[in-house]
Amino acid sequence: MSKLPKDAALKDLTRKSALKKSALKKNADKKRGAKKKDADGAAPGPVAAPAQTPVPPVPPMALGASPAVLDRLWSVVMSRRNADPSVSHSARLLSRGTAKIAQKFGEEAVECLIEATRGEREALIAESADVLYHLLVMWVDAGVRSEEVWAELQRREGISGIAEKASRVRQLPMSFGLRTTKIP
Repeated sequence: MSKLPKDAALKDLTRKSALKKSALKKNADKKRGAKKKDADGAAPGPVAAPAQTPVPPVPPMALGASPAVLDRLWSVVMSRRNADPSVSHSARLLSRGTAKIAQKFGEEAVECLIEATRGEREALIAESADVLYHLLVMWVDAGVRSEEVWAELQRREGISGIAEKASRVRQLPMSFGLRTTKIP
């Protein structure tokens, strides 16, 4: 094969990559603050969330990879609760109910386990992202805020996992009115 077609293919791939990055940047810019105008040319007003669960504003996109993406993703899923299921995957999942959301989370968790046991690192990363997304959808469905989970993790920080689990086992029989900490 001659060198010219290879070089042309490489240039085409580089051009496509640059176009993709440009499109991603434009989308990020829109999310950061560019307001869309409605049919009358006016910028839309703020959309109020239901009073029982305030939705925090979506934080600005972080530069580089960061755990803050989970809070942003949670905010996006929250904002999709009442969206049209035909245009939003999150809205579609939420409209199907808790059982379907839990089923989908379970499917993604199993796929993640499969990739881990296969030793497929890249596939494990992709499936892990799917698991986290579907976990966030489950939290939104259950009315769990991400900061509540972060607070629980912070509460457990510095506590031995063995000691923390043992404390839950002791509490379980007591919560059922049993007078013993031993599980029968």
